[in-house]
Amino acid sequence: MKILLVEDDKDLQATLRNFLQQEKYVVECASDYNEALDKIGAYDYDCVLLDIMLPGGSGLDVLAELKKMHKKESVLVISAKDSIDDKVAGLDLGADDYLAKPFHLAELNARIRSVVRRKQAGGDTSIVVENLRLDPDKRVAYVDGKELVLNRKEFDLLYYFVVNPERLIYKTALAESVWGDNIDQADSLDFIYSQVKNLRKKLKQAGAVPQVKAVYGFGYKLVVQGE
Repeated sequence: MKILLVEDDKDLQATLRNFLQQEKYVVECASDYNEALDKIGAYDYDCVLLDIMLPGGSGLDVLAELKKMHKKESVLVISAKDSIDDKVAGLDLGADDYLAKPFHLAELNARIRSVVRRKQAGGDTSIVVENLRLDPDKRVAYVDGKELVLNRKEFDLLYYFVVNPERLIYKTALAESVWGDNIDQADSLDFIYSQVKNLRKKLKQAGAVPQVKAVYGFGYKLVVQGE
C-alpha cells in the first residue's frame, strides 16, 4: 500500500515515515503546499495523510485540488487544529477521516486501514481475481485457497497488478510504486525484471488463472488466461 505523507514538521515526518515503513507501507513525503501538489499531480496513492497547516498554503486547498483531479486516493486529515470548523471543512471537501494531533501511532495505522478498506473494498480488504485472492492486511496471497509463498517485493508487485487488472504497467511505474522515493535503491530496472520473473513463475506453478504477461519493450499486464 502506497502512502503520501504531507507534513512540514521534519521530526514528526521522520517519526511517521519510519513507523509506516515498519508497517510495510511504501511512503513518500511532501513538506509544503507546492511539493504536495506536485506529488498528487504526478503519482497515484492508496492514501494521503494530509496536514492542514503547511508552508505556502493550506492542506485543505491541497485536498480541494486532489478532488478536482477526480483522483481516488483515500484522504486522512491530520492536524493540530482540532476545531469543528476545520473538521467539517475537510470532510465537506471529501476527506475520509480526521485525526487530531497528538495521536497514537497505532490509532493512525488503524485509521489508514479503515479509510482505505471503506473506499476500496466496502469493508472487506480481500481482493479476488478468479482463483487468486490477496489479503492486503495480512500480506498473504492464495491460489485455490492455498497460500502462495511470496517475498515482500513480490507481494507488493502482485498487489499493484491486481488493483490495476488488464492495464499495461510500465517498468518504471512498477519501480516507483514499490520503492517510492527510494527508487534508486532498486538498483536499476534489472531488479524489477528479476522480481517479476520470480512472481510469474510462482503464479504459473500454483495454477493461478490470472497471469502476469510481459508486453515486450514496455512492461507487464495482469491478464486472465482464455480472455
